[in-house]
Amino acid sequence: MQWLTYLPPLIEGAKVTIVLTIISTVLGAFFSFAFGIGKLSTIRPVRWFSISIVEIFRGTSLLVQLFWLYFALPVLGDLLGINLRLPAVAAGALALSLNIGAYGAEVVRGALQAVPREQQEAGKALDFTPRQILWRIALPQAIPEMMPSFGNLAIQNLKDTALVSLISLGDLAFRAEQVRNLTQDSVTVYSMLLLMYFGMALVLAAGMKVLERSVGRWRHKEV
Repeated sequence: MQWLTYLPPLIEGAKVTIVLTIISTVLGAFFSFAFGIGKLSTIRPVRWFSISIVEIFRGTSLLVQLFWLYFALPVLGDLLGINLRLPAVAAGALALSLNIGAYGAEVVRGALQAVPREQQEAGKALDFTPRQILWRIALPQAIPEMMPSFGNLAIQNLKDTALVSLISLGDLAFRAEQVRNLTQDSVTVYSMLLLMYFGMALVLAAGMKVLERSVGRWRHKEV
């Protein structure tokens, strides 16, 4: 029963992982809609800014993004005379949320563009503003179509949180490595780590399924 002694530090790490997953997933959803809608904006600076952010964060490694925010950004701030040092948890959450937001932006853009153009034209005929067309016609139909992809992104985000251990943030992966270094019991520690990530992924997937069904019923009521 030696594995029971490994549980307390792993549970402490799991708490950090859960908090980080929740924060980065919520922020990632915000960035997804902001950049996804921004890519369809008729305002050129907004559109090009959204495209640039999405392509940068989709085209570079999450690990590099994490290191840049935690190690390089403070150096850049020092050169500019600005304090840009981020705590490890803030750097981790920001890197994860921007990364998931970049991928989610493509989901949002695709779902919005899939809404039949005839319905948007009907909104214009009813003298709806572009904002009203977006909120009353496009998004109510597009959001349910986004949910399966958002569920996959949320689970991927949970797994990606393991990278924050490389900036000494005490998440589940970091605590597991500490226990392994102390005990040299690699099989047991990494098996427990695998099962804990798998369990959290199952819970997250179930939660996203519930949210997906809830949004589907909401769309049905709107229709």
